[in-house]
Amino acid sequence: MMRVILFLVTNLAVMLVASIVLSLLGAGRYMTAQGIDYYSLFVFALVFGFTGSFISLFLSKFLAKRSTRAHVITSPANETERWLVSTVEKLATTAGIGMPEVAVYEGEPNAFATGAFKNSALVAVSTGLLQSMSHEEVEAVLAHEVAHIANGDMVTMTLLQGVVNTFVIFLARVVGFVVDKAISRDSDSEGGAGYYITVIVCEIAFGVLASIIVAWFSRRREYRADAGSVKLMGRRQPMIHALQRLGGIESGDLPKNLVTAGITSSNKFLALFRSHPPIEKRIETLQNNVV
Repeated sequence: MMRVILFLVTNLAVMLVASIVLSLLGAGRYMTAQGIDYYSLFVFALVFGFTGSFISLFLSKFLAKRSTRAHVITSPANETERWLVSTVEKLATTAGIGMPEVAVYEGEPNAFATGAFKNSALVAVSTGLLQSMSHEEVEAVLAHEVAHIANGDMVTMTLLQGVVNTFVIFLARVVGFVVDKAISRDSDSEGGAGYYITVIVCEIAFGVLASIIVAWFSRRREYRADAGSVKLMGRRQPMIHALQRLGGIESGDLPKNLVTAGITSSNKFLALFRSHPPIEKRIETLQNNVV
């Protein structure tokens, strides 16, 4: 989840900062006295929409390391670190990708993978994960993260985010133009205060809606990464056991209402923003082999 949250937050921040700076610089040449030059506006939205998402992608490793204070293993200091590095190396070779950086950070059981390129990514696991799981279960989680890298999930999400950014920027300015003209017929062609205020408000509102789309897509990618873990390990039980451990449940029947912080939510509206599907759904999918 960490990689997705950082990606979305960074992307939204870049968009808002760029919007404010461009407004101050008077970059509104797509607006004319007669109305909006929609072609120019769309090109503008396309360029800056994808700029925000690609900046988020290229900063993903740096921000992930800084935010989690992850320790990158450059020279294994103990048996656990040696096992981690060798396991990730084995999985990366099987998946056909370059060796990722391997890191450990302090925290509750979790793991993530991020990076702009398949051959120079980052795989990080928490101390809580290492302490609460068996080697086989940890390997299943590592395989899941390596599958994310091999599937190119961060690049795919970047392209999707670029598309939704484009429409957020485009629609926010169209609404801003309409509002500005409605409240002030004397506004100049570059737009008045009503235009800029409306654009910022709409970018935030539309950005939230866009995040729901990206989060839905992220949940689909999680199912695929679970399937990737099964493929890399050659069996599905390790991933199922790892998910059961993460959910704090015993093997066998699953509870009807499983609530795990950061993974699922009892609030249906908040669940729309979750980057991961409920653990019980992921386990059920693996058990039914519908991946």
